[in-house]
Amino acid sequence: MALLVGPLALATVIGVAVLWPDGELEVSGPGTDVQRGTAEVTALAPCPQEVQVEGCRAAVIELLSGPGAPGEARALLPYGEMAPEVVVGDRIIVSHAEQAPPGQQYAFQDFDRGPPLLVLAILFAVGVLALSRWRGIGALASLAYSLVLIAVFTLPAIMEGSSPLAVAVVTAAAIMLVSLYLSHGFDVRSTVAMLGTLLSLLVIGVLGWVFTRVGHFTGVVDEGSQYISGVAAQVDLSGLLLAGLVIGALGVLDDVTVTQTWAVWELADVDPDASARSLFTRAMRIGRSHAASTVNTLVLAYVGATLPLMLVFSALSLPFGIAVSQEVVAQEVVRGLVGGLGILAAVPVTTAIAALVAARLVREPPDAAGPSHRARTH
Repeated sequence: MALLVGPLALATVIGVAVLWPDGELEVSGPGTDVQRGTAEVTALAPCPQEVQVEGCRAAVIELLSGPGAPGEARALLPYGEMAPEVVVGDRIIVSHAEQAPPGQQYAFQDFDRGPPLLVLAILFAVGVLALSRWRGIGALASLAYSLVLIAVFTLPAIMEGSSPLAVAVVTAAAIMLVSLYLSHGFDVRSTVAMLGTLLSLLVIGVLGWVFTRVGHFTGVVDEGSQYISGVAAQVDLSGLLLAGLVIGALGVLDDVTVTQTWAVWELADVDPDASARSLFTRAMRIGRSHAASTVNTLVLAYVGATLPLMLVFSALSLPFGIAVSQEVVAQEVVRGLVGGLGILAAVPVTTAIAALVAARLVREPPDAAGPSHRARTH
């Protein structure tokens, strides 16, 4: 197992070093010179006289962060039938355009949802710790590590023009090497789960590459991708679709491979004389049920992501075949189905590796098995 993990760890470190962003980010276009900050609405006010637009609204704001903070300013509010209602006491995000005329430099962009999100994150952390106890600390640490890695490595590397698929593969490997051991302990079971996850990700990467090429996916499907293509032309948008597919499937694969590995170990503990074939057969009964429910969950998650758009197609009375063929929907179909195939591959692959390793460990005496056996029995 060490001979397998060692080269993987070395390749991951080399990949991170080679693809690490150098800080020379090329971004230019509309909106890239606008700064943002947070503020609190202290009063509603009329629009400046220079803004002669019917229905225009403004607010007096206390700047909390960003340009001009701390201080007071006047911000333009959205207007129109679908404009959000802003009242005194609301925390909002404002954009600041320094080149705009005085009184029009600040404008409402969105509500500041930081405080409620922070409360929700704390509730989530408390729930994880209450259920998993000390093991939950490792899970939270691995989650924080994954988010930080994506923020400081994955996103900047893709923005600087590196291959999104290569960045996603290196990111997935770096997350696996740290998160699985932090969450589940540094033992042979975590290594088996990691190998099963890696092989399944290779299946997903190959299938995703084939079907995004055959399906002529461009990656320019929504306002976000169109904006990126305008301000950062070096980003490979079609590759970005593949990168999202690989990283998105990683979390689900982690669940499947860890569950299957632990199931095999529990079966081996109950029946130490079981052969690898027997362990594989019995664990696959668990795996089939787990895979069926997980695939359903994954597909429904992607369907939910496109539900508003599907309502638009329904209102236009588009035939189902044409609606599904639209790239913005078809990419979610590819993600769901390719991710499902990765899960279907993860179950037998991980179960087979776990059965071979567990069957060998339970037959070895404690002295021969060494630390791995003691970790398993503990």
